[in-house]
Amino acid sequence: MPPTPDAVIFDCDGTLVDSERIGMDVMAEVAAERGARFDVDFGLREWRGLKMAECVTLIEAHCGVVLPADFVPEFRLRSAAAFRSRLEAIDGARELLTSLTVPFCVASSGPREKIELSLTVTGLLPLFSGRIFSAYEVGHWKPHPGLFLHAAASLGVAPHACLVIEDSTPGVDAGLAAGMQVVAFGDLLADAVPRAPVPHARTYGDLRHLLGPAVVAP
Repeated sequence: MPPTPDAVIFDCDGTLVDSERIGMDVMAEVAAERGARFDVDFGLREWRGLKMAECVTLIEAHCGVVLPADFVPEFRLRSAAAFRSRLEAIDGARELLTSLTVPFCVASSGPREKIELSLTVTGLLPLFSGRIFSAYEVGHWKPHPGLFLHAAASLGVAPHACLVIEDSTPGVDAGLAAGMQVVAFGDLLADAVPRAPVPHARTYGDLRHLLGPAVVAP
């Protein structure tokens, strides 16, 4: 790992909470009802971490259909219901968060209400009080570095002293573009970009080892 960071910035979906497959399952279901069929695993590989408008455009291009105006609202409604009944924190996330010795926050491309719902359902919300940053409020979506730079400024930490934990290629690219240290998290990203110029942590146990005792208390 590079020098010990002064702050850690977490993505939310697929990094703190195990939401990616749930969300893509719902997206595929709602899209299929509107004539756009795609494989969930394909969607996870190709569209993970992108803003909703980009996902819609790519689904339309992939399936050769134009999705109706009700697609996004219906997806948001059903995915929220699915999260309330099925969403869980990534194994080990709470334990690591409560052991961090440096400031941390969450910075996600999702809307605030989705981030807060995800953190509420999984019991993580109290750990991020006042430190939740949404691309919808900042006006920059990954891979643009603006969201991460805003988070760093809000924490009062220089970008180069921040460490980003990300499970998507756009998120990794955003962290690097912001001049931050980055760890790629999870199986999917590790397999998708094995030569990415960042360390990989498949689990929170791996992440704890990478961060070391200066950042994570024993």
